[in-house]
Amino acid sequence: MSALLYPSRSRSEVPFEAAAGVLRVMADSRTPVFCTVHASGRRRYGYWQPYDSVTNRGGCYVALPTPVCDRLYSQGRITLGEPLVDPAKTTYRVWPAHGPVAPVRIPAARLPAKAVAQVLAA
Repeated sequence: MSALLYPSRSRSEVPFEAAAGVLRVMADSRTPVFCTVHASGRRRYGYWQPYDSVTNRGGCYVALPTPVCDRLYSQGRITLGEPLVDPAKTTYRVWPAHGPVAPVRIPAARLPAKAVAQVLAA
């Protein structure tokens, strides 16, 4: 087989679908996601999946891909909450970041109502 047909991709290249899936999990309020930073510096992102008796699945800890989460954090797409410090690790709650809000223009001095009406009418 030719290398041109199947180009290799490094692990640092994160497909868009993976990032979208991780953001989808983080945006769901029923699945709180946490980032655990161990004393050695190793980071793990994950959440607890409750047991579902219908599908007979769950009841386990689910890890999210660390390179995807690190890239989302470096891009400002996710934020970390207050730290919970333990001697061996520090745990943060992970939240999806809200998009940038357009600045509100506030006048420096209050204008009389008549002047505001003239500006709005113009």
